[in-house]
Parts: sequence; structure tokens; C-alpha cells
Amino acid sequence: MITSMAFTVYPVSDMARARAFYEHVLGLHVSDNYRDVWVEYDVGGSTFAITTTDMGHIPGAKGAVAAFEVSDLDGFVHKMKERAVSFVTETFDTPVCRMAVIADQDGNHITLHQRHA
Repeated sequence: MITSMAFTVYPVSDMARARAFYEHVLGLHVSDNYRDVWVEYDVGGSTFAITTTDMGHIPGAKGAVAAFEVSDLDGFVHKMKERAVSFVTETFDTPVCRMAVIADQDGNHITLHQRHA
């Protein structure tokens, strides 16, 4: 029986550049760093990781997408635009949430998500 999500990982081509984006632009905090080739961030009880190790995945291949829940989507989107982050999809509504999609420097898509109250 599956009990939880262990981690989600994105391959990246340049660790320093990726860390600058995830830490300084998105505001994530490092929870573990293995030799600067695998860096983890605790996000709401789960783990998001970035890696430069060749795991058979290509950075920016547009496979899976990580979605980060935010408390104020409009405010976070505004902050990303001030920081010149690339938007794949502008903010839109669904019956259960609002979201927008941005991309890191490798082209990995990140969904910014806010559930309706």
C-alpha cells in the first residue's frame, strides 16, 4: 500500500543556476544537499529535489510537472513577474482552484496553485 509521496525530482543542467532560481526566486529552503548534485527542499510534508546526475532524464523534457500550493496566487504571480520569470500559462480558474504555470531556466514547468476556499 502506498502511504505518501517520497519525493518529486527535476533534472537540471546547471546546479548553481537552478538553486538560484528555486531558492532566491521561488523562496524554497534547502533541507538536504548531497555533494551539490542532489539538492532537496521540504515542501509541505513532501520533498522536492533537483539533480544534475544523469538518471536517464533530460532537463526541460516537459514530462511530469510539479505543482506548488501558494497561499496568495495573485501576490506570488506578481512577484514572479517582477523577477522576470518565464510564464508558460497565465493565471486561470477551474471549478476547484486557480493556477498559473511558470518555467525554470531548463524549461521545467512549475504550476503555482491555489485551491478555492
